[in-house]
Amino acid sequence: MKLDVVNLENKKIGDVDVNDAVFGGRVKTDLIWASVVRQNAGERRGTHQAKSRGQVSGSGKKPYAQKGTGRPQVGSTRTPLWRHGGTVFPPQPRSYAFTAPKKTERAGLREALAFKFQGGSVVVVEELKAAEKKTKATAALLKSLGATSKTLVVDVKLDDNFLLSARNIAGVKLVPSGRLTARDVMDTTKVIATRAAIERLQEVLG
Repeated sequence: MKLDVVNLENKKIGDVDVNDAVFGGRVKTDLIWASVVRQNAGERRGTHQAKSRGQVSGSGKKPYAQKGTGRPQVGSTRTPLWRHGGTVFPPQPRSYAFTAPKKTERAGLREALAFKFQGGSVVVVEELKAAEKKTKATAALLKSLGATSKTLVVDVKLDDNFLLSARNIAGVKLVPSGRLTARDVMDTTKVIATRAAIERLQEVLG
């Protein structure tokens, strides 16, 4: 598979080979799902909490006699059967994070990129650099490259001026290739990547 390489004026200046053995064939969506779920789980706050009968306020004393009152037998006002009583097996703060094999993470990213490659959602540029720190100019540059309301920009090492100019543009996410995840790729409609980033990702994921 060959992808066109364009310059900052969105004019074709060459192409880059994308290995079909790595990014071709049927996309294994289950691997993408596994990677995205792991990342989402790791970011869950897990601060939910409810009080058990041992945590609610109230006395542990038996409220009235066991027999003779005509009322149901009860041993404490904190029983879950009563209003303002504790909760049976209440949720407690915990971490939802779990680890996944590195092979699974790499495979998830590989399949996510394959999905975007095959869908024609990737624009490859020779380099991404800004002459000055001007957000308006950088926004116009990205728009000329086909940026949409949700655009992912990937480079091996982001240019400082470009980073400072583009980081406040709504809908644009900047990620170095070494920290790219399957969720980053899937949570976007357009991927703009440099030739160096594509070659580095192909080398790592292959």
